[in-house]
Amino acid sequence: MLFLIWCQLQVKLASSRGFCFGVEDAIELAEDAVARHGAGRVVALGPVIHNKQVVAKLEQSGLNQSGDLDTIPSDKVVLIRSHGATPQTMQRIHDRGLQVVDATCVLVKRAQDVVRQLYDEGYHVVMIGDPNHPEVRGVIGYAPEVTVIDDDSDLEQMLPYKERLGIVAQTTHSPEHVAKVVAKILVRPYREVKMVNTLCLEVTRRQEAAITLCKEVEVMFVLGGLNSANTREMARLCHVSGCETYHIETWEQFDPSMVCGKSVAGVTAGASTPESVISEFVERLKDI
Repeated sequence: MLFLIWCQLQVKLASSRGFCFGVEDAIELAEDAVARHGAGRVVALGPVIHNKQVVAKLEQSGLNQSGDLDTIPSDKVVLIRSHGATPQTMQRIHDRGLQVVDATCVLVKRAQDVVRQLYDEGYHVVMIGDPNHPEVRGVIGYAPEVTVIDDDSDLEQMLPYKERLGIVAQTTHSPEHVAKVVAKILVRPYREVKMVNTLCLEVTRRQEAAITLCKEVEVMFVLGGLNSANTREMARLCHVSGCETYHIETWEQFDPSMVCGKSVAGVTAGASTPESVISEFVERLKDI
């Protein structure tokens, strides 16, 4: 006699996941600006956050988006994205007489202030981060000269010799990655190295919770924008921990083969992923 046993997939959620306070604040400011000034009058200078679903919802509510300040008409209101903007951009907005709603994350603002302070104190500023990320591009604008390094292999080619270095990091980087790069810097003959911790504690908590969950599951799903730096870093950390990991944006990208032969799956999400995306994914995963 043949017995068939149906086993439901067990799904575990990371203890810390999804929206951080900076993302929540940016979305709230964007919604309030549209409500106050009217649909079509507010233009975000780039995606408010790195999540296509949230950005699409904001656009449906009446928020416009532009990557070029010069194309924004003078009667519009400019929304600064959560990743911030350079002082030069802010000055151009002021010179054009445009109204501004600043949704820059408070931790990004702190990194901007730290870079300016380090330069004023005579340090050569080094930022550990992705040179193409909008946060990094904005932060390094607060000093005339900043060296951006994202990998310890770049040190020999990119880091000039200066007696005094002041180091900051992209807020969404992992402490392990930053520590690895800093350690390589410290063995070089600098007279003084000053490190200011600009990492986001909320992102770090999500990374730690994801790594912990990886030890309890057979497969890990990291939900969030494929262009989201903090989500990509979380997926990388899960993969490095030895857990089979999939970084996907929504349920539509799920394939049943991802859980074939698995009995326990873990789910977490980046700091710009809404709870609705997480809930839908978990409920559908449980139904398999």
